[in-house]
Amino acid sequence: MDKFLAAAIAEAKKGYDEGGIPIGSVIVHNGKIIGRGHNRRVQNGSAILHGEMDAFENAGRQAASVYQECTLYTTLSPCPMCSGTILLYGIPKVIIGENRTFLGEEALLTSRGVTVEVVDSSECYDLMQQFIREKPALWNEDIGV
Repeated sequence: MDKFLAAAIAEAKKGYDEGGIPIGSVIVHNGKIIGRGHNRRVQNGSAILHGEMDAFENAGRQAASVYQECTLYTTLSPCPMCSGTILLYGIPKVIIGENRTFLGEEALLTSRGVTVEVVDSSECYDLMQQFIREKPALWNEDIGV
C-alpha cells in the first residue's frame, strides 16, 4: 500500500479511536506530508472539520504555488465542502481510499482538471462500514442527511 494512503488511514483510525468519524487525510508536497488530519466534528463540536479540512488546517498557511504542487490523499470520496477547498487552493491530484460508502464530488473535481484516482481500499471501506453499523445517526449527520 502507498505510504501516504497508509498515513491517511492511520488518521482515520485515530478519529475512530477518539469516538469520531473515521475519515483521514494527508496533503503531500514534494514527497513530504505537510498536513495531516482526521474528521474532528465530534471531538471539537465543529460543523466543518472533515478529514480534508483538518489536514488543510494543520498544513497551515501555504502559498498557492505550494498547494498547486500537492497531492491530497483521503480515505473517503470528498464531499462538496472539501472538494470546494481542493479547487480553491488548486490541488491538482486527489487519491481516494474508497467511494463505495459515499460518492462525493469526483465528477466536479475531474471537470475542473483535477486528477482523481480511486484506490478502492478494502481497509478504508471496512472501517467505514463498521462505523456506520455502530453509529448510523452520526454518519447521517456528517453527510447532511
